[in-house]
Amino acid sequence: MTPRSSSTRRSPRPQRDRSGRPQRSARSGGQKAAPQPRTAGDFAVPVSKTPALPAVHAFADMGLPAPLLDTLTRQGVTVPFPIQAATLPNALAGRDVLGRGRTGSGKTLAFGLALLARTAGQVAEPRRPLALVLVPTRELAQQVTDALTPHARALRLRTTTVVGGVSLTRQSHALRAGAEILVATPGRLKDLIERGDCGLEDVRVSVLDEADQMADMGFLPQVTALLKQVDPDGQRMLFSATLDAEVDRLVRRFLTDPVVHSVDPSAGVVTDMHHHILHIAADDKLAVAAHIGAREGRVLMFRDTKRSVDRLTKSLLNHGVRAVALHGGRSQPQRNRALDHFRSGEATVLVATNIAARGIHIDDLDLVVNVDPPTDPKDYVHRGGRTARAGASGSVVTLVLPEQRRDMDRLLTQARVDATALRAHPGDEELTHLTGARTPSGIPVTLPTAGPATAQKPASAARPGRGRRAGKGSGGGTGAGTGKGRSSANGAGGRGGTGGRGGAGNGTRGGSGAGGAGGAGGGSGTGEKNAGAGRSRRSRRPQPQSRRNAA
Repeated sequence: MTPRSSSTRRSPRPQRDRSGRPQRSARSGGQKAAPQPRTAGDFAVPVSKTPALPAVHAFADMGLPAPLLDTLTRQGVTVPFPIQAATLPNALAGRDVLGRGRTGSGKTLAFGLALLARTAGQVAEPRRPLALVLVPTRELAQQVTDALTPHARALRLRTTTVVGGVSLTRQSHALRAGAEILVATPGRLKDLIERGDCGLEDVRVSVLDEADQMADMGFLPQVTALLKQVDPDGQRMLFSATLDAEVDRLVRRFLTDPVVHSVDPSAGVVTDMHHHILHIAADDKLAVAAHIGAREGRVLMFRDTKRSVDRLTKSLLNHGVRAVALHGGRSQPQRNRALDHFRSGEATVLVATNIAARGIHIDDLDLVVNVDPPTDPKDYVHRGGRTARAGASGSVVTLVLPEQRRDMDRLLTQARVDATALRAHPGDEELTHLTGARTPSGIPVTLPTAGPATAQKPASAARPGRGRRAGKGSGGGTGAGTGKGRSSANGAGGRGGTGGRGGAGNGTRGGSGAGGAGGAGGGSGTGEKNAGAGRSRRSRRPQPQSRRNAA
């Protein structure tokens, strides 16, 4: 049986029951298929029943639309990576695809070019996209969008991205205006569907990228619910670095006779990536990180928690190293600015939690430093996967304290990584030779547009809104705001405390003056909670706790 061309209608999928599972044919007698053998710590990939089209080693020979070839040529891309050469001919023919390979192997264009080519010439109705890419993180969503947008524009296809942390209303308007290609994180897409702002019934091509990270983050129930809403006869492509139990179930439930491109798990770490373990004393940890950060060129440093990321970033800045922080406690604009500074070279060090371990591509990044060793082999592989991408070389350095040695040895064995080990101190010649470390200047630097190195929301953040009770006055605090309402209270004073919630704008229980409810100082008063000395007419009615917290 020969795969059909993109212009040929796909053969009907097997009938599915109410749960979405394929119904078994009478020929099989309802017998459950014999389980496939499991490899060590991994699940066997399914075997396709239909022969795959042979790999094609030039984009010009794949039958891509001319506008796509033009944009690829302008970008200097003419020879596909192995995963693209193997999967694109089959994806363009409408086959389901299971791609399992290491990070940085070219998966985005492997599914993106097929998705765009098969959607070309179609126009989506408002709120009803035609193609869907599901990704686990906001950063990966933006990276996929950036990679696909030039090609989509060449085909006159509209692309929109929906992720958490940014305006829901703006995303709703974009969907209502119509978009053929939708890139989304599961949680925000679920919210928009529940609001009636998006429907997936017209989606004919679905892509699930970084499926194993979806599983690690607990997103698979949402992913399953979303995939059940797309056209059941459409094309589905799933890409994952590993194939564990949950991803295995997803593959067998939603992919029909997929073409498989799989890299041997033992090749999970690229061969031109060099691994080093630096045994250090606890007192030397920040100093060693500062010396490495002062090197020429960029370096990505990983820590375990938001607070430790902020502490290291502050320490690096105080040592004269231009560093920015990236973690889930920062707003999306702050995260975007941090990445922009790092990509542009204005910052030479990006300090991050595992949020940066996947889905972030930085050109010419040749060094990754695990300031805190990871606890999971997959995290080690994906952190290191930010370097040595697309055939380039790179190094991964892990700082290990004496009490972490045994756990680190076990992790490297599980990750199938051979690493060289040595002792290191700040200023060591070996440290300089290995990482390019230099003595930092010691002159503090600032990157004011990158935002403060803190996980807390800035106390001066604006909180727009409009309410009936507002106050006017002044209180000690760091948040600035103006209030407007039908009844007002003039007074001085406010609510002190730590943690800062300032506000600006016309808001329920907002106020003009300095500070908001619960700031790192006082807040301007509204109603009986914030009123100081002064007069108030309609301010003594108690407010529900939820209203006070939301203000």
